[in-house]
Formats: sequence, C-alpha cells, structure tokens
Amino acid sequence: MRLRALLDTDALGLRLLGGEEELDRSVRGVMTTDLRDPSRYLSGGELVLTGLAWRRDADDSESFVRILVQAGVAALAAGEAELGDVPDDLVLACARHRLPLFAVHESVAFATITEHVVRQVSSERAGDLAAVVDRHRRMMTSGPAGGGPDVVLDLLGTDLDLRAWVLSPTGRLIAGSKVTGPELPPEACAKLAAEHLAATRTGRRGPHRVLMAGTTYSLFPIRSSGRSPQGARDVRETVLSDWLLAVEADAGDWPEERLDLLQGVTQLISVERDRRDAARTVRRRLAQEVLELVQTGAAPAEIAARLRVAAPVLLPGLGAAPHWQVVVARVDWEDSEVEGGPVAQSLLEEVLVDPLATGPEPSDRIAVAHTGDEAIALVPLPAVSSEHDGSETGLLAESLLQSVRQSLSAGLNDDGRLTLGVSAAVHSAEGLRGALEEARHARRVAAARPGRVCAAGHQELASHVLLLPFVPDDVRRAFTARLLDPLTDYDRRHRAELIPTLEAFLDCDGSWTRCATRLHLHVNTLRYRVGRIEQLTGRDLSRLEDKLDFFLALRMS
Repeated sequence: MRLRALLDTDALGLRLLGGEEELDRSVRGVMTTDLRDPSRYLSGGELVLTGLAWRRDADDSESFVRILVQAGVAALAAGEAELGDVPDDLVLACARHRLPLFAVHESVAFATITEHVVRQVSSERAGDLAAVVDRHRRMMTSGPAGGGPDVVLDLLGTDLDLRAWVLSPTGRLIAGSKVTGPELPPEACAKLAAEHLAATRTGRRGPHRVLMAGTTYSLFPIRSSGRSPQGARDVRETVLSDWLLAVEADAGDWPEERLDLLQGVTQLISVERDRRDAARTVRRRLAQEVLELVQTGAAPAEIAARLRVAAPVLLPGLGAAPHWQVVVARVDWEDSEVEGGPVAQSLLEEVLVDPLATGPEPSDRIAVAHTGDEAIALVPLPAVSSEHDGSETGLLAESLLQSVRQSLSAGLNDDGRLTLGVSAAVHSAEGLRGALEEARHARRVAAARPGRVCAAGHQELASHVLLLPFVPDDVRRAFTARLLDPLTDYDRRHRAELIPTLEAFLDCDGSWTRCATRLHLHVNTLRYRVGRIEQLTGRDLSRLEDKLDFFLALRMS
C-alpha cells in the first residue's frame, strides 16, 4: 500500500507533519518501537510507530531518524499521547533526511493503525501472489517445470509469511521453503501425515487443522491435477498415495480469498506430482516386463538380457551389474471392492525411499510392478566386493516400516492392512524366481501376525517359527489349550505368575540363575514354580522336546 492511502483513512487519525513529496512510497509492514536503536528488527519498507519514550533531549531525534533512514523504513508516525505535540527537533530531523512524518492523535491506538496496515498489505500481497501462482501454473503445465514445489513454497514464505511444507503420505519431506527457517523434524512430519490420513479416512474435508507442540498447522490435500476431489470412487483408492501441504497457520480464520489461493497452490504442486508419476512409468514398465518373464518361466538368459536393459535406467553410471532384491507388498481392505494392486504399488514406491531423502523424485532406483492385489518391487543393489565375502545387508523388512508405521496405520484405519515381504539378495537372473517366491512367502508370514502394518524378511524363513502361520486354526487352539490352559487357570486362581515364569525360563535357555535374576526371585522360588508347571502339565522342562512344545504354544497363543 502507499503512504498516501493512510491519510485518506479518517479512522487512523494521522496528520502529516512533513514529507509530502514522498507519499508515493510503498508500505510493506508496520512496527511499534520505543527503542533508541530498533535497527535489528527492521527489514525495510515499514511504517514505524513510536510513543517517543526513547527521546531524552533534542539531540536524540537526529540519531533516531538517521537509524530509521539507514534501515530503509517508509515513514515514521509519532504518538501525541505522551508529550502532546510532536517535538520540533523530530520534525526538523525527518525533513533533513526526507523521512515522511505523521502525528498520531492521542485518541487513536497504535493497534488500530497496525491492524489496518497489516490487513491492507496482506490483501495486496495475496493478490500479487495469486498472479504469480497463476503464471507459474501456466508455465509448468505448458512446458518444463518452473522449479518444482520449492519455488511456490518460497513465494508463500516471502509474500505471505507462511511456513509451508509438502509431505508424502508416509511423512517424508518432499519440499519446503528455504526462506522461512528450519525444516520440520522427521517425527513432526510423520505425525502431521498421520493426522491428515486419519482425517481423510473419516471423510472430513480439508484443510484439516492440527495442534502440535503449541503450534497450529493446516493440512491441505494435494490430489492429481487430472482428478477432482470426488473423482475417485472410494477414498481408499488414493488415501495412501496423495501428497499433502502442511502450512504453519490456522486456516479456520482465513477469508475465502486466501483459502482459494492455497487451493491454487495445491493444484500447482499436483502438476509436479503428476510429472513424477509420469517419470515412473518407464521403471514400472521395466519391472512389469521382468516380472512377466520370471513368472512365465522364461530362460535365465532372456531375463538377464532384460535386466541389463533395466540396470542403466535404475542405476545410471554403475559399471558392474547389480545384485537384486525382491519386495512384495499387499494392501487388503475389509468388505471393499477397491483393487489393492495399484494402491500397494504407489505405496511401495514411497516406502522403499530412504525416509531421510528429500525432494519429489528420490526413488529413481526403484522399479515396482503390480499384478492382481500384489505389488512387486525389483530393488537393485550395487555389486558387493570380495572383502565382504559375497554377503550384503540390503533391505531389512522391519526397518522399511519403522518410520512409516504411524502414518500408514492412520491411513489404513480399522479396515485395511499392509503386509510386506523381503527376499534375500540374488546375484543373477537364475535367482529371481526363487527370490520372488521367498518374498511372497515372507509376506504370508507377515500376514499371519497381528497389526495393521506388518513385515517379514528372508532371515525369518530359516526358523521353525515359519511353520506356525500355516498350522490350521483348530489345531493351534487345541495344542495351546492342552499345554497352557492348566497354567492360565492356576494363575487366575492363585496369582502365581506361572505363564510369565515359563516365558522367562525359556527365554533364558533354561538357566536357573539368569532366569531368577531377571524375575527378581530366589532360585528356590523359581524351582518351585517350574515344578508346579511340570506337575500341572505332565511335562518335563529339562527335556528339549517339552521345551520346544511350550515355546511353540506360547508363540501360537
């Protein structure tokens, strides 16, 4: 806004004392101060309001005005409530430095002027930003990207003083403004994503407001630019793949114009998301081709040839052929006709990205296909040097879900499950078929576990525990009841804690001393409890077979 506009508003009670030729200056903010040197708090373009408490004598006016001019302020407004008329020395100092000076009538509060200036400046900035956003949208949709989401977030920060971030549904930071301070910590990102997914699943319309650590955030969904909010038949088709815009502000008090502007921002960012999805098409097609060859029993030489085509796309610049791991994921919804394969595909592409990686496209080394309700990922690993004895760590099942469990559980709500299996690394095309079956088998083990988000890796397939999920339910129930019901009944009647004692004894490999220490018991007390367990069940805990039966019964209970 212009300084001239302040004089046209009678409610502000301003009277011009000097600087009429400078009234076309722009005002970009307002600040109230009685500091002798407020320069550290000034950035230029402000209307400075002062009650003159800094003035001790006439010489103070010259130094105060010089500081304001060096800081680039637009004008000074002095209140008449404290000293009556504005001192002549201040009027002369402002005239010497060509700084416009206003007098503020004692009946007008500085807060009234501040509110008016902020409202006018914010409205003008919003209009300017809307024009910039519209121009940026046209540029992105008609040609190369105009800098990605970071550019428009920087505009929000500089023009509207809004801190904002783009997050994935798993809570990974995709973009953030570089001009509004530090990034959100990962735990805050995960919580915001979880709150957004939970609100979306309940059918509430955005923006969703969240109070976290004393700060209010407004969460706006970012949907595909080619899909209206009602375009999906079921929210579960997209809830685990849509990005979100988190703004550090309470949008509940915003006028419609500002809400419309933020909706325009989400549409602009959605163009970048669509561009990312288009870039993934090649990798998805490569994965689909390799998967079809593997599942149809093609010759290893043919699969190897296709992998040689895929390797440069997935690992550009890598000289040696990589090793590969296979990851299988499945999303199941209760009482729903939603196809799980595409949902699992988009989700797996995000889960396989390093949670600390930022940017819209850090997953350029992942190829994910889907078949039926399954999503299958081919994950290349760099060739392992001989100093590692031919072994590699690769992906670990549980670590894949560690940082995303909170948000995904919220998105799955009470009617969805994500299960995931990870194979060991294979070193040639001949091993891919076995790796696929291994990953599928591991996923079935994960599916037998409780919880909304579960994973299992190839390391677990070497254990006898693998057999447990495939024992028929009636057999499991009969086996556990025969061994554990006598102990459970005894504990209920006598509060003897035989079940916890049995678990600790087996976990300590039958060591009396270690088990007694863990349970804070005397060894004789422990021996008494174990004896009671043996008496009630007719088993002998010194025998390996009976120890194993108890172990399996506890795992199946």
